[in-house]
Amino acid sequence: MGRLDFHLEFQTEVEYVEEALLDEAAVRLRELAQGHNDMIGASVALEELTGAETPYVYQARVVAYIKPDNVVAVEKGETLELALKGAVDAVERQVRKLREKFGEPWERPPSTPGTLDVE
Repeated sequence: MGRLDFHLEFQTEVEYVEEALLDEAAVRLRELAQGHNDMIGASVALEELTGAETPYVYQARVVAYIKPDNVVAVEKGETLELALKGAVDAVERQVRKLREKFGEPWERPPSTPGTLDVE
């Protein structure tokens, strides 16, 4: 998979986000997709859940656009870094588990409903 084949989008409602934090998440998600053709992109959404009576709480949502079903992880943390790293960690675990599950030909869903894949 080439670098241009992978679409990555960031959405944030947080006033200031360190560029290095976003870069680290982008690198980890691109590495997760590299060498595989099942993952075509990812989305990262960041928001601050702080209210008048709430201390600083951040939420990060990471979605991996992967076949056969997208993978989503939502994490909350006292810092934006904790929330984002936790969400990326969770997506990495879920994607690896999904790939492990569908790694064997007899465990993959048929490519066309009602038919069997024969290799």
